[in-house]
Amino acid sequence: MNTIPLAERMRPTSLNDYFGQQHIVGEGKPLRKAIESGSLPSMLFWGPPGVGKTTLAQIISETLDRPFYTLSAINSGVKDIREVINKVQNQGMFGGRNAVLFIDEIHRFSKSQQDSLLNAVEKGVITLIGATTENPSFEVISALLSRCQTYILKPHSKEDLEALLYRALEQDSFLKSKQIVLKETDALLRISGGDARKLLNSLEIAVLALPAHQNEITNDFVLENVQQSLSNYDKAGEQHYDIASAMIKSIRGSDPNGALYWMARMIEGGEEPKFIARRLLILASEDIGNANPTALVIANTCFDAVSKIGWPESRIILSQCVTYLASSPKSNASYIAINKAQEVVRQTGDLPVPIHLRNAPTKLMKDIGYGADYQYSHDNQDKLHEQEFLPKGLENSVFYQPKLNRREQDLKKYLHFVWKGKYGY
Repeated sequence: MNTIPLAERMRPTSLNDYFGQQHIVGEGKPLRKAIESGSLPSMLFWGPPGVGKTTLAQIISETLDRPFYTLSAINSGVKDIREVINKVQNQGMFGGRNAVLFIDEIHRFSKSQQDSLLNAVEKGVITLIGATTENPSFEVISALLSRCQTYILKPHSKEDLEALLYRALEQDSFLKSKQIVLKETDALLRISGGDARKLLNSLEIAVLALPAHQNEITNDFVLENVQQSLSNYDKAGEQHYDIASAMIKSIRGSDPNGALYWMARMIEGGEEPKFIARRLLILASEDIGNANPTALVIANTCFDAVSKIGWPESRIILSQCVTYLASSPKSNASYIAINKAQEVVRQTGDLPVPIHLRNAPTKLMKDIGYGADYQYSHDNQDKLHEQEFLPKGLENSVFYQPKLNRREQDLKKYLHFVWKGKYGY
């Protein structure tokens, strides 16, 4: 058996072999055009684990034949950054040639560490490629963000992942020698969670677990033999995302004890407090919403507080927030509402704004009727139901449906009073 993991053995070396992300590297797409022109800006790759951020950075460097340096924000500091920059500068025109510096998990760099990159990026000494699983708008300083092009990498599709499995069986010499037959792939896909690296690791673990003279892999065999082994094999990814998911689902299920346990696992594992707080902030709106609007205020205050304090005291603030959110009534009505509204927009396109709702900043616009017949809501409280706020063709469309909790039922009563039964309120 090859001691190099399958995911590494199968890592693509060219854009033509690269899986997924066709919205940025497909023919004629922005990043591919930049690579082919040789005029490459500094950039940030934002996306979930295992979608090819590191691979894409290496392909770019190899395609452009540039020196490639890599640092991990987990174990690198300002000293390491300066060493790379000095090395590139000392090589000059004979070796530097605008080297690529790839920084994995750049969101974990402090402000001072990110500041140390600015001058070299601005002067073109290095082309920075930063990879992050977190929204760079929150985690990358504005000065560095403004000097980088941000590309969003999407999760792999089922078709991408299945193609990757069969490609590994066809091309990897070790797997070919085993003549593996994939009878079913659902369990492998579920365990991977869209992470190509985890998918290939799972496949390799399953193959190694096969008894002698057996070459068929089924869903049941994968579930029996892969999950626990993968946890040990890929511990960092498992801890970071699966445990965060368990915490969120415990809060959503109104179990403060389960939520505290999983959060404690993250704390003991060295997770960053802002990562936890950001998940709580999203949940406060997505899963609680108008059932208890104060939840969003509490979660936002928690995020601000842990940003200022850090470990170990942040654990107390996070504990207060988690127990409050878990004990709060739940509603995903706002989440469902915006999903419905966006789906209607995608289906119906850019419908014209009704004349009475249009802005009329000029005399001409007023003369042709913009804003005409608009009833100022504060002066017409008893006539709101007579005015239409949706485009023609979408009248009576309902996106927001209050849930069966006290606060949202109060909102429903008010909406019924205003709309006199329209929208079903």
